Amino acid sequence: MSRLKIALTSGDSDGIGFEVTAKALNLLGPQKNVQFFLWRNDDAPAKYLKLIDKKFQRITVDSLSEALKIEGPYLVDIASDLAPALWVEETAKACMKKQLHGLATAPLSKTGIRDAGLKDLGHTDILKRISKAPTVRMGFVGEAFNVILATAHIPLKKVSSALTLDVLKDTLVLTNDLRLKLPASIKQKPIALLGLNPHAGEDSMLGSEEQDLFPALMAFARRKKIPVSGPLVPDAAFFPENWKKYSAYVALYHDQGLIPFKMIHGQRSGVHISLGLPFTRTSVDHGTAKDIYGQDIADPHSMLDALRWSVKLSRLQNG
Repeated sequence: MSRLKIALTSGDSDGIGFEVTAKALNLLGPQKNVQFFLWRNDDAPAKYLKLIDKKFQRITVDSLSEALKIEGPYLVDIASDLAPALWVEETAKACMKKQLHGLATAPLSKTGIRDAGLKDLGHTDILKRISKAPTVRMGFVGEAFNVILATAHIPLKKVSSALTLDVLKDTLVLTNDLRLKLPASIKQKPIALLGLNPHAGEDSMLGSEEQDLFPALMAFARRKKIPVSGPLVPDAAFFPENWKKYSAYVALYHDQGLIPFKMIHGQRSGVHISLGLPFTRTSVDHGTAKDIYGQDIADPHSMLDALRWSVKLSRLQNG
């Protein structure tokens, strides 16, 4: 492959997405044999465009179709009047056609998706719908530890019924795929599987899901040669002394994994990776932060990590 083509979507126009994207591009600089395509609003702040221009040769167009015609060592700047959610949709379609190889996304609000006329609840739902991928999981890679979610944006009262053996098997397989892409010092360590209930069920005294599901799941892991430890007691699993014991934690519901992950990593580090898609998608691990929009204080390091991982994973996926 002569050149990887990676799209960046800068998210809600009244959030910090374009700010962190511009700052991250400035910190990263051009990458060998990589061409970036940047989606942004047509009235994006000029000071951030100037920041990008310190490192990149930028060519501006107004549509993805025009952008894809441009070859060479340029950052292709798509100044668009489309809703940001539609940038994601168009990019996913281009990835499915192999016109683009990867996607790194800045924060996008669920109301913004709704206002664009889409019924999806988030980036992951848009990408799963376009790709028709049968199984997609939310993964989070951080400096301290990594987390994969077995279930994501569902009400807490539905978690137990959603945790079928097949769901957990698929999650383990995707987690193991990610494990094998981690640095050598990390990927040799087992995957930590969290329990669902307090004390991991306390031998079914506090809930039976662990006893009902985990013996068969651990047998599956042994057959597939996936190294797994668990079920771990959830309230003790994330003690700092445990971080280096495991390659990744499998959390059984959204907040079980993301409260500790975001508490430790914040906006400073941490990358969201969509596992199971036929193309690479990475993202920041934080929200739109509209309360600090326009103040020029947003930390770009999560977006910087998302760009680095997008390049790394796209290269692995596309040879």
